[in-house]
Amino acid sequence: MSAFLQDFARRFADLDADTLDRLPTLYTDDVRFRDPLHEIQGIQALHAYFEKLYANVESLRFDFQGMDEVRAGEGYLRWVMTYRHPRIARGEPVQVEGCSHLLWRDKVHAHRDYFDAGALLYEHLPLLGGAISLLKGRLA
Repeated sequence: MSAFLQDFARRFADLDADTLDRLPTLYTDDVRFRDPLHEIQGIQALHAYFEKLYANVESLRFDFQGMDEVRAGEGYLRWVMTYRHPRIARGEPVQVEGCSHLLWRDKVHAHRDYFDAGALLYEHLPLLGGAISLLKGRLA
């Protein structure tokens, strides 16, 4: 198992609204971050993204399920994210499975998250959630 991935996962899981000043210890200044909803370039933009993220949720936690280093400086983290937002799912906890693809040298310079955006957000919105459930039922 990769010592780098273990350390990164531990330190990433410890992040919260009060510890975002630690981001430069995890990421390079020119980090590229992508997920199904955002594309961000640079540590300052990443800091602003996480700052907004933590300001809008009541709680956010990552539980890492596994990690695989596929070659030197490249690997994957599998995780379950649990969050609570007052306007999503009536404030109840929402869990989403995903994985992160990381490229690193001494720090991560590329981070791409893969997850179901519907399971994260859209399925839990009042009007859109009902439409998505109906559509899923028809496709099943």
